[in-house]
Amino acid sequence: MSPLVAMALLVPAGLVAGFVNTLAGAGSVVTIPALLLLGLPADVANATNRVAVLAQSAGGVTGFAGAKLVGRDEALRVAAPAVLGAALGAYLATLVGARVLEPLLVGSLLLVAALVLFAPNLVLVSPTESPRSLAARPAAMLALFAIGLYGGLLQAGVGLFLLAFLGAALRYDLVRGNAMKVVVVGAFTLVAVAVFVARGLVVWTPGLVLAASSFMGARIGARYALAYGQRGIRPVVVVAAVGGSVILLLR
Repeated sequence: MSPLVAMALLVPAGLVAGFVNTLAGAGSVVTIPALLLLGLPADVANATNRVAVLAQSAGGVTGFAGAKLVGRDEALRVAAPAVLGAALGAYLATLVGARVLEPLLVGSLLLVAALVLFAPNLVLVSPTESPRSLAARPAAMLALFAIGLYGGLLQAGVGLFLLAFLGAALRYDLVRGNAMKVVVVGAFTLVAVAVFVARGLVVWTPGLVLAASSFMGARIGARYALAYGQRGIRPVVVVAAVGGSVILLLR
């Protein structure tokens, strides 16, 4: 495949990833292969992809902003342990190959899909239920640190894991959970991008092309979430989890 065609594929890949990541996660299983088609090494593709993730987080945040679903102080408390984990994870990503974690990733994505399908009461919360406070929950903060660590290291599927955690542990419904998720992912991705740029692993031209289309996909995803609520988001979560697993297995 010519580099020009591969670059053109970044636009639809970014739109799909931005939409899916705003509603669920695992969009990186689409964008990273697109970057690999350009001939980028796996570690460089992993790093360059974070520029698009940062852009789609910004798109999601601005898309949800008018609904005022998440308070600033609340977001800071949830994001802080994940940001610390991501800083360590991003550094580790410069030392080890992403493929080391792929078997774990496949199993985890399938677990999220199984929870949504067969144990929905665990992760799907009524919009009328109030979220639980993170205060005095050291186990929850440790889980957020681990999610951030994984997000900094590999990224693919982290939105699904975070969304499942926000539902199961903190009782966020899918709409509010997605609003919180894009804030948290944006915060720890900013740290990850800084680490990757410092290590010289980001290729800016494909990264910015992917970022522009991902931003638009995320804005569309936020509008979809606000318009259709949990009923519209749930099938996207299942398809993203199962589809992401299949793509990784085929690779």
